[in-house]
Parts: sequence; C-alpha cells; structure tokens
Amino acid sequence: MNITFSAADEAMWEEYGVLARRAYGHDVPDIARLGRHADRRVALRGGRVIAGGLGLPVPQWFGGRPVPGASMACGCVAPEERGGRLSARLAAERLRRLREQGAVVATLWTASNGYLRRMGWEAPTQVFSWTVPTDALKQVGAERLEITFGDTEYLAKMRDGLAGQWNGPWQRPAWWNAWQQDQHPDLDTYAFAAPGHLPSGALALAVRRHPVDGLRLVVYDFWAADHPTAAAMLSFLGGHHSRIPTVAFERTGLPPGMLLLHGLEKGGAATARAWHPWMLRILNPCRAVELRGWPEHADTEIVLDLVAGDGSGTDRYTLRIGDGCGELHRGGNSAHVTLSEGKFAVWYAGGYRNAAAAALAGVRGDVAAIARLLAVTGDREPWLADYF
Repeated sequence: MNITFSAADEAMWEEYGVLARRAYGHDVPDIARLGRHADRRVALRGGRVIAGGLGLPVPQWFGGRPVPGASMACGCVAPEERGGRLSARLAAERLRRLREQGAVVATLWTASNGYLRRMGWEAPTQVFSWTVPTDALKQVGAERLEITFGDTEYLAKMRDGLAGQWNGPWQRPAWWNAWQQDQHPDLDTYAFAAPGHLPSGALALAVRRHPVDGLRLVVYDFWAADHPTAAAMLSFLGGHHSRIPTVAFERTGLPPGMLLLHGLEKGGAATARAWHPWMLRILNPCRAVELRGWPEHADTEIVLDLVAGDGSGTDRYTLRIGDGCGELHRGGNSAHVTLSEGKFAVWYAGGYRNAAAAALAGVRGDVAAIARLLAVTGDREPWLADYF
C-alpha cells in the first residue's frame, strides 16, 4: 500500500502522539506543546499514521543577523515501518514545506549522526553537559552585582542581543517563555546588574532531587555580557553550597569556551558528559550566504566545489565577501576549496577554528585558501542554547 504525506489535522496529530509514545518508549509532551506553533507533517499508509514530525519556523543568529530557519523536532517512525528509508522521505517532505515558508537553514538534535550526515547535515560543534561541586564555584573577589528574581521583557531583549554574538542560537519566539514554563514549572530566573545599571546577565535554574546528592542545582540558561557578570553568576551558584552539593549545567546551559574552567576554585573539579550534537543543514546556500552577517573588514573571493552529502554530484560556486555583505553564485574557474554540503554547514556556523582542523575534517584545497575561507566565519563560535 502506497505511503502518502500530509499536513496533520488535530485527529492525525493525536494519533501521531500515540505512535510517538510507542516509538520513543515514553511520552513526548512537546508534540502537544510545540505542535500549535509548528508545521506538522505525517506519513500515512492506508489512512493510518506511521511517521511524523514537526518543523518550527524560528530564525537563528549567524554572523550577527537572524537567518530564516527551520528547527526540526519530535520526529519518529513506527517501529514496524523502520528500515525502508521512510525517515529520509519524510524529512524531505517536511523540509520542502519549510523551504516554501522561507527557511534557508535547518537545525535538529539527533542521535543518528551518520544517517543524517549522508543527507547533507553536519554537527558544527561538540556538546557537553557539566557537573561541578557547588563549593568549587565560590568566586573569591568576584564583583558584587545586584541580583533580582524574575524574568522581564528587558531580559528577553538582552538575551537576544547576546545570542547574536554566537552562531546558531534561536531568535527566541514570543511563545518561548510559556513553552519553558510548561517544560520546567519549577524554573527560576535571576537577573544580574551593576548598581545603577540595566542587567548584564540572566540565569535560569531549578533545584532538583538527586538519588546520590540529595539535591542538585540544574542550570538551563546562562547569559552574561562580560567576564565580571559571568564571575558573579558563578559565585551566586557557589553560594548554594551549604545545602546543595552539586551544580549541573545542561547541554545548552553554558556557552562554549573556558568560562567554567577559568571559574573553578578547585582544578579538575568539573565532570563533562558528551551528548549527541545538534546538526545543521543549509537548505539554500546562495540565500543563506546573502542573509548572513559578515565581518565589515573582510574582503575575499574564493571558488568552492560543493559535494552533495551522498556524493552524487558536485556544484561549483564563487563566494564573494566584502563591505559586510556576502554573495554566492554558481560557476567559477578552478576551485580553491572542495567541501561537502555538511562541511559547508560547519564552515557557515564558524565550527572550524583553523585550517589544520578543517583539513583533518576533510576540507580539501590550498591551505592559504582554506584559511581565508575560515577567516570570514571564525569571528563567532557555534552554540545552540535551546534543546527541542
């Protein structure tokens, strides 16, 4: 019996929620929570829902500008339907509709890295959660800031401004706060500000019971405009040491870098756990380059050979960056750099920190040309601060 694809009405989406419980082995509350904000697609065989997923039209920051994006979530295939590439067919159908809505990049979290890599997706960065003894965060000499409880409209604007300093964070939509409160009803938000100034930091956390530690402080959001603010926020967490022995930073709860390492009172105290990463796909390379932000000082032209994720073909493009603008056009003379669709996504997100790292990852070409290519996206590191 043929498989068809459809936008999901309420009855189909409810049927999909039942299927997802069977496929995941547990309830997936975000199917209902996010469904009303998303493009909902299902696969049907004989009128019965056998697979599905949702796509969230959410812009993401790249190069300091919000780029139209599609965040893919809550996707699965019925266990009895696996093995026939239905997931790939459904993903193509889901992305087709989101492209029509203007998305030029797509993001998802997945444990199926290899499967998606063959479809043109790639992980721009590693993802870790961190667990730290609370008393290791006591910052001696940290600047004293004013701390207030509760979220405000200003904090949302501040987070959006700080998100633009990275590649990948959501431009959080209007429904974001309500979604987070549904997910974590016990979430507490604190703002940090120098006396007489607007807040320069925001921290969202919850106190959770833990089978070994008794209580654990779990950090979901950590936004700081500068080092003194970040140090004060770590010190605030350390101030819970009298009754809470450990602080856990969720996989999205810290920006990349050495912030935590440099904030520890005790060396070697932090324990890292690697998670499956978020992956990025460029849906429209030319528009993605046009809409992204670029360094004002950059001035370069590079010819690229872009290889399809499944190795089925290669397209040649000329990349021009200048005056804070970017253009990517088909054609050009002999290529300076050759890279796959997935590696193009990593480059777009600033995931290669130097030419040696890019070459080891499989980017081919003249070392000087690779270095020039990386220089135009390396001003910001990749970070996705939301798990969906």
